[in-house]
Amino acid sequence: MLSPQFLVIEGLDGSGGTTQVARLADWLRSDRGVEVLCTNEPSNGPVGRFVRRSLNPASSEGRLGDGVLPYLFAADRRDHLDRVVLPALERPNSWVLSDRYYHSSLAYQSLSIGLPAVAQLNAPFRAPDLTVMIDLEPEVCLERIAQRGGVRERFEALDRLRTIRDAYEDVIEHCRTRGETIHRVSGDGDIEAVADRIRDVVSRWMEDRP
Repeated sequence: MLSPQFLVIEGLDGSGGTTQVARLADWLRSDRGVEVLCTNEPSNGPVGRFVRRSLNPASSEGRLGDGVLPYLFAADRRDHLDRVVLPALERPNSWVLSDRYYHSSLAYQSLSIGLPAVAQLNAPFRAPDLTVMIDLEPEVCLERIAQRGGVRERFEALDRLRTIRDAYEDVIEHCRTRGETIHRVSGDGDIEAVADRIRDVVSRWMEDRP
């Protein structure tokens, strides 16, 4: 029986994280026999639903300034951990896979209040056991967002995606300095090609654990 683990999939909007969380969960259940809870941020809780509305420029909440978002995301994260993540990790053989975590805040919200301030807000939260960063060119991400259709969220513009991708580099360095395990995989290619890369990373990580 494997001990509980907390894994996070990260990347730009349009990089495919939501799809890859589902693919990884299916593999872990079938191949490794673990219980998997899939979750996401912003969460589906009351704060998370408000945060999602604030990302929509067409909503009344969308008028909130970018400087407010770091605090909203941190509040949602506290609620998400307390309601969903930490109780699940108390169960034997239970893994939690999250589509985004505080790494997104460190990258996206650092544009408004700076990385040190966002890092301080998120310092109390539990670190993941493994983070997989899907790396994909902003231009490709934006193409996928356009194909998806619907209203674009406030960060889904090419100039912002380019800036956020650069910000992720600082986030990776910051988190590795804190002792976190972060692996980067290419998001190029079809869904199954990316899923294979992620499974390879997770397999090797599991083999290296005591």
